[in-house]
Amino acid sequence: MSDEIISSSARCAHDTLLALRAACPVPSQFSPHADDVQGWLASELPLDAPTRERLGRAGFARYAGRLYPDATEADLRMLTALFTWFFLVDDACDRNAPEEIRALRDGAVAVLRDGPRLRHPGLVGPLRRLLVSAWREPQRRMPAHWRLRFADAVAHHLDGSWQEAVNKATGHAPGVEEYVELRRATSAAYVSYPLVEFITGRPLPDAVYHHPQLGQLRAVGNDLLSWYNDIASLDRDAAISGGHNLVLALAAAHHVPVSTAIGLAAERWHESMRRFVSLRATAPSFGPALDPAVTAHLDGVARAVRGTIDWTMESARYALAKEGPLPAASGVGTPPF
Repeated sequence: MSDEIISSSARCAHDTLLALRAACPVPSQFSPHADDVQGWLASELPLDAPTRERLGRAGFARYAGRLYPDATEADLRMLTALFTWFFLVDDACDRNAPEEIRALRDGAVAVLRDGPRLRHPGLVGPLRRLLVSAWREPQRRMPAHWRLRFADAVAHHLDGSWQEAVNKATGHAPGVEEYVELRRATSAAYVSYPLVEFITGRPLPDAVYHHPQLGQLRAVGNDLLSWYNDIASLDRDAAISGGHNLVLALAAAHHVPVSTAIGLAAERWHESMRRFVSLRATAPSFGPALDPAVTAHLDGVARAVRGTIDWTMESARYALAKEGPLPAASGVGTPPF
């Protein structure tokens, strides 16, 4: 593509991101501890100085603070460490061969399911130390069924990263629906949702967590944050993703320019947001003993959508913010739920 076309697509993507943010009915929320934890991240994680500096600019504590605004400062530190681990893994998966990703996946799942005493050659060094440290409190405080559910979510995420790496290695660019399903794994949103139960101390029974309507809402919420991220990372993905981006998949499927495909992606986002609002408004009741925990869980899914939007626009990871961090609360309108 010519520089002029790339510039035009970049402008279109940025304008679309702003419009989608304005259309999001979920209000912004932000932890009062996020900036202090961001400072802690820069000095305390078991990583080398250049990596800590790069991660500090990305603002992962602010991201965690938007998704879990009610977390204590200590818990927000743990969540920030875990978020940092996932983003480091994401960067590693962009570089590594499929067999290395598979080994990393097996090593991480071994730590989560069997504890830190079991060592696996696929997970070593700073990545292992960071995961072991971040997992200590959830392992201590949460019941076995929740820990297994979380480990399964991590396995699903890294299986998706492995599949994407296989696709790239074989030159396979996924079609739209294939990509949407794969993106639900690679986004790691399904990993973030159980952490709401950790923060509230109210783990849901598996039968409730896996209720079909709650599962649908989680999937749609995952799509909303993933597709927003795809538009934000479009320039980078066009260069290295091998077609693993909703906009690129739509452009290929419909034989249209990337700028037109951005509009198609935005239309899908708006349609999914309408469905999300409807699913949230009609969520079933599970009785007075469980409904507060279910409400907290669904609120957490909504916060993941809005928090990802706000963080994407301010993080140096995407270089979209022109005026520094967004205000702590920048919600638009009144939430419909």
